Amino acid sequence: MRFQSRKHHIIDILFPISLYFVFTVSALTVLLLATNVYRTTTENSALNFNANTSLSYITEKIHQNDTEGAVSIGSFDGHQALILKQHYNDTEYVTYIYVSEGNLMELYTKSSADVDVGSGKVILPLQSLDMEMSQSDLLHLTCTDAQGHTVASYISIHSES
Repeated sequence: MRFQSRKHHIIDILFPISLYFVFTVSALTVLLLATNVYRTTTENSALNFNANTSLSYITEKIHQNDTEGAVSIGSFDGHQALILKQHYNDTEYVTYIYVSEGNLMELYTKSSADVDVGSGKVILPLQSLDMEMSQSDLLHLTCTDAQGHTVASYISIHSES
């Protein structure tokens, strides 16, 4: 009976080690690429959050108060403001939405009350809010957040003035 003895070559050790090394490097590369994609996505999402959320908030407020003559653009204590009027129990109330000191502000009060911009409630940080009536029933809003990102929207007012 003959026993064959097998010679061990260096390649028998190097091949599995090199294969493990290639697999490890590939896994780390995929992990780093995935981390970069996730970081970029979350940064972009955070950058647009304030401006987009502000537009959504204002749009919802307009839709809630969309009655005849209730939605207008005007001035409130020297600031451009969206003015939303409501009537409850024969008393007129006004909601002012405006930007002051880098914040989107909201103030709900009786129309006859003497208030200033500092009385409003802070909603979100926002650098500017530009509003204009493009037509009698179309409101154009442009929001710029603290980082300078700008978003714009057109809002249709369904009630008739």
